Amino acid sequence: MRIVLLGAPGSGKGTQAQRLLARFGVPQISTGDLLRSAVGRGTPLGLRAKAAMDAGALVADQIVVGIIRERLGGADAATGYVLDGFPRNLAQAEALAAMLAAIGQPLDAVVLFNVDYAEIARRISGRRTCPNCGTIFNVHDHATPGITHCTKCAAAPALTQRPDDNEQTVTRRLAVYDEQTRPLIEHYRAQGLLRTVDAQGSVDEVTARLISVLTRKPAAARKPARQARPKRPRKAPAKAPVESKARRKSARKKARVERKAAPARKSAPRTTHKARSKGKRKVVRKKPVRKVVRKPARKPARKPVRKRARRR
Repeated sequence: MRIVLLGAPGSGKGTQAQRLLARFGVPQISTGDLLRSAVGRGTPLGLRAKAAMDAGALVADQIVVGIIRERLGGADAATGYVLDGFPRNLAQAEALAAMLAAIGQPLDAVVLFNVDYAEIARRISGRRTCPNCGTIFNVHDHATPGITHCTKCAAAPALTQRPDDNEQTVTRRLAVYDEQTRPLIEHYRAQGLLRTVDAQGSVDEVTARLISVLTRKPAAARKPARQARPKRPRKAPAKAPVESKARRKSARKKARVERKAAPARKSAPRTTHKARSKGKRKVVRKKPVRKVVRKPARKPARKPVRKRARRR
């Protein structure tokens, strides 16, 4: 399993990376932990990274890529890993792709954690870390309200708060995330690697959603959208020349004179449709009208009346 956890600071990537470590046995590679370790040891890269971390800005790509390259060369990362907080911009994503292609281990998935920014500010302000085991707790969590000591270590050391876990720094970090890290969403979506998880809710609920997303098949890569061709401007139709009123009047007068001077035309005999279709002209002559003379009706003949003989 080779995955990247992508999301705003405080979205729960570190907590869920620890859950994946316990479930699948793959190491959690956190750029934040690696950088803080370098800062604590006082290495040259750590000192350069400290100034950017204190100001809430992103560490230079050259520093982060060098640290990640060394970590991926470890024996425990040969079977898989969970990258937490890396890459953070397009340049780092391209450097990571080239690095993984060289060793023949491409990414399996990139999981995006969706959380409201107001919830992120609340989470970061209540985040506490164990200095021994690195376990992350939250004083606002329902399972551990107001926790002050680690419950996983036998010595139960007091939890510490990172110096950049305050509201002012969170606002700057979110602005940097929107500007530099958010473009990675479309970058990995186009490759068919992106999967999204609703990261709001209890830790167990988010873990169940994360496992469900990782066991699903990835969506097919989207084809790049075709660029629309620029439309050619349509040519305006040519306008007919405008004639003056006097010119039109003279033209009508000339047409009337020509009609009067032309000889009268005889009307052509009418032709039938059938004759026209054959190319012949058939003359239809009118039949002369016969005058019907009605004879007076004869009166029916009277029967002869027999005279009766008079009796004497």
